[in-house]
Amino acid sequence: MKPACETAPPRLPHAAPGAIEALVSGRLADPFALLGPHGAGAGRSVTAYDPGAAKLEAVCPETAHPLAPVEGAPGLFFGAVPGDAPYVLRGQTRTGESFTCEDPYRFGPVLGEQDEYFLGEGSHRRLWQALGAHVTVHEGSAGTHFAVWAPNASRVAVVGEFNGWDTRRHPMRVRGASGVWEIFLTGVDEGARYKYALLGPAGEDLPLKADPVGFGGEHPPSNASVVRDISGYGWHDADWMERRAARHGTDAPISVYEVHLASWRRRSDGRAISYREAAEELVAYACEMGFTHLEFLPLSEHPFDGSWGYQPVGLFAPTIRHGPPHEFRDLVDAAHRAGLGVILDWVPGHFPADPHGLGRFDGTALYEHADPKEGYHPDWNTLIYNYGRSEVANYLVSNALYWLEEYHADGLRVDAVASMLYRDYSRRPGEWVPNRHGGRENLEAIDLLRRMNTEVYGQVPGILTAAEESTAFPGVSAPVHAGGLGFGFKWNMGWMNDTLDYFSREPVYRAHHHGQITFGLHYAFSENFILPISHDEVVHGKGTLLTRMPGSEWEKFANLRAYLGFMWGHPGKKLIFMGQEFAQRGEWNHDASLDWEAAAAAPHAGIQRLVRDLNTLYRGTPALHRNDCRPEGFGWIEENDAPASVIAWERLGARNDAPAVVVCNLTPVERPAYRLGLPRPGHWREALNTDSALYGGGNRGNLGGVTAGGPSAHGRAQSAEIMLPPLSAIILVHEG
Repeated sequence: MKPACETAPPRLPHAAPGAIEALVSGRLADPFALLGPHGAGAGRSVTAYDPGAAKLEAVCPETAHPLAPVEGAPGLFFGAVPGDAPYVLRGQTRTGESFTCEDPYRFGPVLGEQDEYFLGEGSHRRLWQALGAHVTVHEGSAGTHFAVWAPNASRVAVVGEFNGWDTRRHPMRVRGASGVWEIFLTGVDEGARYKYALLGPAGEDLPLKADPVGFGGEHPPSNASVVRDISGYGWHDADWMERRAARHGTDAPISVYEVHLASWRRRSDGRAISYREAAEELVAYACEMGFTHLEFLPLSEHPFDGSWGYQPVGLFAPTIRHGPPHEFRDLVDAAHRAGLGVILDWVPGHFPADPHGLGRFDGTALYEHADPKEGYHPDWNTLIYNYGRSEVANYLVSNALYWLEEYHADGLRVDAVASMLYRDYSRRPGEWVPNRHGGRENLEAIDLLRRMNTEVYGQVPGILTAAEESTAFPGVSAPVHAGGLGFGFKWNMGWMNDTLDYFSREPVYRAHHHGQITFGLHYAFSENFILPISHDEVVHGKGTLLTRMPGSEWEKFANLRAYLGFMWGHPGKKLIFMGQEFAQRGEWNHDASLDWEAAAAAPHAGIQRLVRDLNTLYRGTPALHRNDCRPEGFGWIEENDAPASVIAWERLGARNDAPAVVVCNLTPVERPAYRLGLPRPGHWREALNTDSALYGGGNRGNLGGVTAGGPSAHGRAQSAEIMLPPLSAIILVHEG
């Protein structure tokens, strides 16, 4: 008898017309109909494809069954493999090398019918558990399961180092009407690089795509996805997780240190700090400075450093710039064990058009709107998600849950909410499409934000969300059931713009702009506000907090100290961008470290100590935080002394909390005996004075405190004469 390889070429009775040609050319849409086992028992046959193989046999379980090459299809083999037991493929390459591997087409689907239903409906709450690349064991074999949504593709294959980036080797199985393609590959493990090779609806070749639900990425500028096993992390933050809800209420002290991790503190060779290094250094520093939370500029994978993370491509992948996913968890875990919350910037408003990203993912406008009037951001040269498509909305809401559940993030700050809310954002007449009622509101984006907030607050106890929203859109931090967007907090952009503009003016002109410094109190309780001095205020020629201040060197620092005292005494939670806590002079440079040498020298060290003491006082004085978001916690004492540029107010907590009074003198004129009405008689301790020598000031103030008695003033039955140093803020706390 002739050897099998010399017999007549076998026929493939199950091969559809054109299937073999499509396979060999890398265009086969339904590989499981051709490849793998067919039939059962004595009638079972196996069809296997390996473009580099010269010989191939199926070993099942100890018996080798030679497979014969199919004529006209190099690398395609077929033969009888009777029985029902699993088999492996054993062969020899054309260069004589032997190999053994599993046949990916012998495995059944990994995703179940319920997954398929919810994926097709766009209601799979935890999308990342179905899609992406999962290291797993399937039907007794270890490997990686790949799944991707591409409903309009005519073929999808996974390519990577494991198959020589050959689009012919591993075409995937499509799961019915869901538009999801999947395959299970053995021999693919943690760290493997991969992409998806798609053919468009008409069979056109598309750029290789990174995984939209990939858990890891390559170091930029390379842009392949990387298999990461995100299971099995051992958290040590149970105590924090159980208690964190109390730290996120409107009555809690919240003081946020906003950080761009890549430029916070670089190593001597210019390398960015790692997650594990930050777990030691950044966490210790933020605790020492008295902050309650760290907020990170986006840490999801992004191709361009200069976007600061705000143009993400890998929404489910912590950027590899600082380490793999478990090491990011190390950072969060360390923060929690130290008593610090972690807030992540989240960007559902737009995404970049990089060829390997989401843009025209399957040859159609899948994630984005097809019409550039709806799907293109002129400000950032980016694409806008189609919020009205159920699968896209599900993708985004699931991603929000992902960071909160898988990485124990305590909150999400949603970027550029205003750009989502309005269809005419940054567009001229004729460049935008009205909503179904003819209006400018983006109803689909509004629904998405409400759904996101409803889901995350409902599914993950104790978290917070915050909106960067720069307009007067009503109810941003009102509950969804009350018609609001459902955010926990809103950044107070109006307060930021008004107060920075006021403080940038020479004091001689401030009397004419007094309303800028008081106007914020007219709407301070219309939302649950965070007072932000963010990264956007220290770039693009704006200078820094210090360089915005007018006057001599001493006056600049005094103005800055007064501004910080004013901010921490003002109703609203606090947020400050890194470097401003020690008055960095140079604009923020995302490619360089902060100027830590300056931080160690006077007078910068004085500003740093002031911020630390302000945080300590804010956290330890209920009157300064308990009613940050309620009008009953605030009362004007003096709001009309524009000629002297003096303002004063009281802060009140619960009935038994000692009240506090904040008074600011925003001119360089010393006022040694300013009579101020006080809400209670008795002794008031000077809890903080920004003119203290500890902070680099002139050490003028009320060292022994003041005693409130007669006469009445400012509508209060008692008053005291107070020393108001030039360009200063003083906080008094009642002691009885």
